[in-house]
Amino acid sequence: MLTIGDRFPAFKLKAAVSLEKGKEFEVVSGDDQPGKWKVVFFWPKDFTFICPTEIAAFGKRNRDFEDRDARVLGVSTDNEYVHLAWRKNHPDLKDLPFPMLSDLKHDLVTALGIKHPGEGVAMRATFIVDPEGIIRFVSVTDLDVGRNVDEVLRVLDALQTDELCPCNWQKGEATLSEPSKGSEPPAMSSGGQSPPPLDASLKPAEAA
Repeated sequence: MLTIGDRFPAFKLKAAVSLEKGKEFEVVSGDDQPGKWKVVFFWPKDFTFICPTEIAAFGKRNRDFEDRDARVLGVSTDNEYVHLAWRKNHPDLKDLPFPMLSDLKHDLVTALGIKHPGEGVAMRATFIVDPEGIIRFVSVTDLDVGRNVDEVLRVLDALQTDELCPCNWQKGEATLSEPSKGSEPPAMSSGGQSPPPLDASLKPAEAA
């Protein structure tokens, strides 16, 4: 499976993009909209139960991703006509603002290493790809567990700071400063205070 620091594979896939007659499909390429971040997420199958909750959640936050100069792309191994039929039949997917890509030949899921060994479908994987095409974040959950779209957005915010972001950091909060070379943080006791210096008159054994 490709991971942090790897280049996201090139792709060119058919996608369902609209319910408007004559404009239902487009070909989407990894070279589209150069200079943007990409959030590429995969789901196992159309016409299932967990998948539409995730897809709809990404749709609701699509404007937030756009505001961060990031393009959301959804992918499964279903064909583009199945994607279209699902959009027409599911109320939460009718107005989906991003394309639903069809990796019908499994080329992309295989290149990424996210093809489920037993089910033969895409794993529930999410990638954040920077404008240079490098994977900066990846997560995969069990087929029975949906992902957290807010966490994907939080990680994108953190990556775009290009700074050190602590646990549970949120956009607008302070980031961390890297210690200068050769400096060491002060020793702290469990109470948050610096411990008193040892008596220089004590012998090593006594000091212990």
